[in-house]
Amino acid sequence: MERRCTLLIAPVAFALVNWLPNSLSAEDLEEAKVTQVIQEVKVVPSGAAARPAAVNETVRRGNAVQTGTQSRSELTFRDETITRLGEKTIYNIGGGRTIDMGSGQFLLYVPKNKGGAKVKMGPVTAAITGTTVLGNVFPSGIVEFTVLEGSACISVDRMGQTLLVMPGQMVVYDPISMRLEDPVEVDLQQELSSPLIRDFRQLPSAPLIQDEIQTYHQVATPNGDLDRAVRAAGAASIEAATPDQFMQAFNSLLVRYPPSQVRTLVAGAIRARPDLTDRINAAAGRVRPAHVRGYGKDAKDYKSYKEYKGKEVALPECPPYNQPVQPFIIAPLTPQINSPEQPPNNGH
Repeated sequence: MERRCTLLIAPVAFALVNWLPNSLSAEDLEEAKVTQVIQEVKVVPSGAAARPAAVNETVRRGNAVQTGTQSRSELTFRDETITRLGEKTIYNIGGGRTIDMGSGQFLLYVPKNKGGAKVKMGPVTAAITGTTVLGNVFPSGIVEFTVLEGSACISVDRMGQTLLVMPGQMVVYDPISMRLEDPVEVDLQQELSSPLIRDFRQLPSAPLIQDEIQTYHQVATPNGDLDRAVRAAGAASIEAATPDQFMQAFNSLLVRYPPSQVRTLVAGAIRARPDLTDRINAAAGRVRPAHVRGYGKDAKDYKSYKEYKGKEVALPECPPYNQPVQPFIIAPLTPQINSPEQPPNNGH
């Protein structure tokens, strides 16, 4: 009899273990525990007066967390997602896998294999998988968004513009042109000095961020891959190399680098020789596989995110690589009467 009970309980327990993560995912980001408070941090319940936040208290959907001057806070969700808030920041606890940043500075860490999340920053939305990002929503409407590790697909809700943002890249939303600027490379080592990293416990993704920093140093520092390739091409240094020598060195590395590290190689080459940016991008564009999609090793996570409950707003697929942003030109409502292209008609 005891053995029959054991056999019956085992499959039931197995089913519960497989069911629990999926059942919890619907509410993963609907409540969080306050895990750190620095100076003035308040919880603003829906329809009630603000009150001071306390460590280990739980904040739920419909509430907001607000930080004062020179204040910071950390929230940890049930799926181990971490949100850190900088000074003068308002964060609204949302529903599903949506994180709504009202204004201010934030750091967001989403664990891998958790289905990803969506970050709303005014008119800008970022879909992220297992990723660590820094962001800033300014009162002017400017949005800064930096990926420390992982990847993100960021889009402007009304304009349909979508960009892929990779580790060590920052993208800026300009509210005047209502467009995202081209992603630019940032110094990840310098980003680690942010108060949202420096003043808190070590992030679970810290080793992954260090891997990204190490990969960059492998490419772009003295005696790195690029420096050695340039010397092999006959130049004394990267700075002294002629354009043809540098491109010969770059192309020799391009064909040997694994696809996952090509972006880092391109970024290092552009930093080393910004005068050759167009040629570097053109060479890299010729070797990018046409089928590559934006999330690389996180593609499974992104697929899981898109299928979550089937109710999230569908975001467009990220391009395999980003095209330069076209200049924003305001066209006149009516053509000039005496424009050079249309000379006046004098009846002749």
